Amino acid sequence: SSGINAEYGGRLRVSKVSGNFHISPGKSFQQSNAHVHDLKLLQQFPLNLTHTIHRLSFGEFVPTQVNPLDNHTFVATELNTMRQYFTQIVPMRYNKINSEVVLSNQYSVTYHHKHIDLNKAARGEQSGLPGMFVTYEISPLMVEVSENRRSFTHFLTGVCAIVGGVFTVAGIIDSFVYNSYRAFQKKLELGKVN
Repeated sequence: SSGINAEYGGRLRVSKVSGNFHISPGKSFQQSNAHVHDLKLLQQFPLNLTHTIHRLSFGEFVPTQVNPLDNHTFVATELNTMRQYFTQIVPMRYNKINSEVVLSNQYSVTYHHKHIDLNKAARGEQSGLPGMFVTYEISPLMVEVSENRRSFTHFLTGVCAIVGGVFTVAGIIDSFVYNSYRAFQKKLELGKVN
């Protein structure tokens, strides 16, 4: 319905250790070594956290890479929803054909959402905060992708395989037609054809 919309964009530089980032309402501050948000305003003005992630990547752009959260839309069916994205990041080394190396990351994601009752949260009966949360873990393994040109002999082998396949299929069809014709001729000679 009618309401205030916001659009966020930017880049975050994070350490190569597991962590999280989030977008949530309310003034944030530190209290007893904890990151907290003042949600008094949300009790008067509940928040619809429907959102679209146009692009989310971890690292440089790689031509063949598909990011699972690109153009992902979440439609909140309740107000004051917490949407959590749990990502597993795998470092990637992309070797281009021109010997350029791009270090990037690919990731998989699972997600979960729940309604936050602000009254229960204020009494400590429910944990959580309305907003969008992205938690990431970095895998100790690395994927290496390399662009390669096919050699002329590889191309020639492929062409020979295609030509050989065409001749084989043509031979099978020819044999079937020839044998069918001979069987028909025999029946004709014996007078078994109407």
